[in-house]
Amino acid sequence: MKLKLIADVHISPITVAELQASGYEIHRVTEVLSAHASDVEIIELARREESVIVTQDLDFSALIAQSGLNQPSVISLRVGDAKPRVISRILKTVLPLIERDLVEGAIVSVEEPQFRVRKLPI
Repeated sequence: MKLKLIADVHISPITVAELQASGYEIHRVTEVLSAHASDVEIIELARREESVIVTQDLDFSALIAQSGLNQPSVISLRVGDAKPRVISRILKTVLPLIERDLVEGAIVSVEEPQFRVRKLPI
């Protein structure tokens, strides 16, 4: 299964474009849903599209963990410098290392320079 990503509204279009240029299949949630869509709506979209949510919002991890779901996977970025180019660099570094976990179902917390993988369901 090819890894597909959906970027939450907090992820810059610059980051999305840089990941696309690197060969990743990614789009922003606002291309499909309203910018005011609820977290639950975004989770449902990611489940339908079999995509991984990329976010800086901690609510996604909590909602999925509490629900007992095994999908969608989430990349939760918890970094001090959230400039688009920094986020792009972090993701391009981490994605090859965590791709298998994401495909199988996981919540990955990224705190530069490290990350933590928790398998779903939690």
